[in-house]
Amino acid sequence: MGLRERKKAQTHAALSWAAVRLTVERGFDKVKVEDIAEAAGVSPRTFNNYFSSKAEAIAFRHLDRCLRVAEALRERPGEPLWDAITDSVLRQFAADVESMTHPPATDAAQWTAGVRVMVAEPALRGEMLRAGAVAEAEIAAAVAARTGGDLERDLYPHLVASAVMGAVNTAIAHHLRTDAAVPVRRLLTDALARVAPGLSTP
Repeated sequence: MGLRERKKAQTHAALSWAAVRLTVERGFDKVKVEDIAEAAGVSPRTFNNYFSSKAEAIAFRHLDRCLRVAEALRERPGEPLWDAITDSVLRQFAADVESMTHPPATDAAQWTAGVRVMVAEPALRGEMLRAGAVAEAEIAAAVAARTGGDLERDLYPHLVASAVMGAVNTAIAHHLRTDAAVPVRRLLTDALARVAPGLSTP
């Protein structure tokens, strides 16, 4: 990735994290595009060059994480498939630069409660579904490439991608539902371990 592409990726991530953080802290309807742009250190015009709405900016954080799972799978061709999937997923839920640079102003319990409200926002649901579909297609393509499958004809890559996205979404939902009593990475490990035996590599 060149310098320009890297800078664009950093701006994408910074805007998305700012949108998430402000929405969790204030509520969806109380955050303006101008607020997000200011928090990310850019102009509202720059925000509009990257995203068409607040909801898209929020959903991008989820999309970016899941696309990185597909990217990581392509970079690790020698490992057993489900080992690579598990490690790739867990890496995306480690602390990242954006969250460390812009820590939330609330405590952990308030943050969890705010995220729970945010993900229930009707305006966000459509964007999250779209992001999930895009990520699932990329993961399926990565699985097909690893297993020598035909993305158009074979069911297996799509089953794996759907199971991975389902495990991720379910683990996150359970984490929020239980007031973050169990770390999301532990839930992800458990969920993927339960799924893998039923979808062993052909």
